[in-house]
Amino acid sequence: MDEKRASTAPGTLVPPLSAKAGRRGSGRSVERSASSKASAAKGVFTADSLQPCPAAASPCDGSGPSAAFEPHEHKYDSLDRALAANLARLTAGVSPSVLWLAYLDWLLHIGLSPSKGAQLAEKAVRKSLRLALHAQQALADPEAPPCIEPLPQDKRFGDEAWRRWPYNLLYQSFLLTQQWWHVATSDLRGMDRRNERIVNFVTRQLLDMVSPSNLPWLNPEVRETTLRESGVNLLRGAEHFIDDWERAVAGKPPAGAERYRVGRDVAVTPGKVILRNRLIELIQYAPATETVFAEPVLVVPAWIMKYYILDLSPHDSLVKYLVARGHTVFMISWRNPTSEDRDLRLDDYRRLGILAALDAIGAVVPERAVHGVGYCLGGTLLAMAAAALARKDDPRFASLSLLAAQIDFRHGGELMLFINDSQVDYLESLMWDQGYLDTHQMAGAFQLLRSNDLIWSRLVQDYMLGKRRGMSDLMAWNTDLTRMPYAMHSEYLRRFFLDNDLAGGRYEVEGRPVAISDIRAPVFAVGTTKDHVAPWRSVYKIQLLADTQTTFLLTTGGHNAGVVSEPDRRNRSYQVATKKETDYYVDPETWVASTPHRDGSWWPEWQAWLAARSSGQVPPPGLGAAEAGYPPLTDAPGSYVLQP
Repeated sequence: MDEKRASTAPGTLVPPLSAKAGRRGSGRSVERSASSKASAAKGVFTADSLQPCPAAASPCDGSGPSAAFEPHEHKYDSLDRALAANLARLTAGVSPSVLWLAYLDWLLHIGLSPSKGAQLAEKAVRKSLRLALHAQQALADPEAPPCIEPLPQDKRFGDEAWRRWPYNLLYQSFLLTQQWWHVATSDLRGMDRRNERIVNFVTRQLLDMVSPSNLPWLNPEVRETTLRESGVNLLRGAEHFIDDWERAVAGKPPAGAERYRVGRDVAVTPGKVILRNRLIELIQYAPATETVFAEPVLVVPAWIMKYYILDLSPHDSLVKYLVARGHTVFMISWRNPTSEDRDLRLDDYRRLGILAALDAIGAVVPERAVHGVGYCLGGTLLAMAAAALARKDDPRFASLSLLAAQIDFRHGGELMLFINDSQVDYLESLMWDQGYLDTHQMAGAFQLLRSNDLIWSRLVQDYMLGKRRGMSDLMAWNTDLTRMPYAMHSEYLRRFFLDNDLAGGRYEVEGRPVAISDIRAPVFAVGTTKDHVAPWRSVYKIQLLADTQTTFLLTTGGHNAGVVSEPDRRNRSYQVATKKETDYYVDPETWVASTPHRDGSWWPEWQAWLAARSSGQVPPPGLGAAEAGYPPLTDAPGSYVLQP
């Protein structure tokens, strides 16, 4: 099929042939129910009429997956799958075998390393003497400096009450113990590096659970608040806990999130949905200036999140910022998949997402190249699609902007700890049973990466001190979770995380491998200093893969707050430099040491980069292109973003 015609019929839902609904990955018959056939004949599309299309040697009609996902399973494998799926619900999706093997590896190596044992014994004695000496000094002088300071990002012991006896001894004893365990789980000769990182990470999580800051009888701030308020803070905390529990059971958003309603408080930039297929709605935003840059902007967010992180409140909306400066912006809003979408694959996201959007944009703004912008996983997909178009000399991209997006996954940070064959197979069993990866299972993994900030500090503030944290638009968005289809997420984990096929030139599109080096459009890549999901050094590797002019920008903040960095945001800075095609590669450590810092938001820098690669100002296009089959369907933000 011609790639330019791979989208669905413009502005409509086209009913593909459906795979009969079921929970097993094999043995499904290809058929439609009588009701879905009748509905399709009348032009009315039901859930049954939107099932994935069957496997075929060539791509299907553009409204369903390019191939059915049929795992090669023995007929008895379903027993293993069912057992693993039920265990995964009890273990939050973490494979017990991964943990057991990692700790067994650690025990064997530490038991066979007398030098490590001697080092740990020496450190235990020295740390005990340090603590004893400090205790003696603190009794004589309450202002004596501590024997160990928390790490800069550790805010648990920031209250002044922790400086008084005996609480100063409690938190310093804990920090010394934590330091000892870090040495015990690091740098073991001969131990598998992945297992070592798993043991170090899990041990740190277990220690954080028993931190004195999390125990009300050992936390001086909780103790003093309880005495001062006669225990009323604990009653408020109990009320908060009950409210949170009821909301969780009922599937409601956390307290305070109701103040940020989609379409009323967030995602309010005016626009129209001009395309809807079974996977996306395409939003075209209304112009806010008399003239606009000739080249439009297509934003591809990750489908692991709702798109409106880039269109939050008016003061911190990246979409509004671009529109106000004369850009014609199009946004993909992904449909939240259900078990019926279990067979959707990455190529379906490419065809029904990016290619369908490009077709629609080409009808609205004909004969104009597009500035592609991809965030997180959306950036990975955008790079893959751009590489596939580039090898066909398709000039539809004027530039690519990759925001916190990885192409090379070899050093993907702590999120990679549990990504191995055993863990992926365990997750596949869970997804095989329910057809998708559940929202809460994904959220738990991300919370563990910042457990002190996202779990334990909330425990103390909300339930012990009885204080509700203020809810921001970004925090409310973070609770609006999505799901990941079985086939797509399995392919994503195996082909990208495990095998790194995209960076290695082994990932195939339309039967041929794609290479990022084929991209000729200039690239603007953004990394964030505190990103636990896409570490900036991993994002930086685009400079090794792309044979084109590449601008890399490193900004302060994390995966979300670093990207949502409006110009009025305080305490923001960034570094930026451009590598031309003829320039030699600079390693990330040299780059960060030699590139000057600039104060403020990175948005103006990027917008100026887009403007410099546009061909001038033209009158704004109309909303949609009814004559080409892309009429305005409904107001932004559309309906897909509202799906639970």
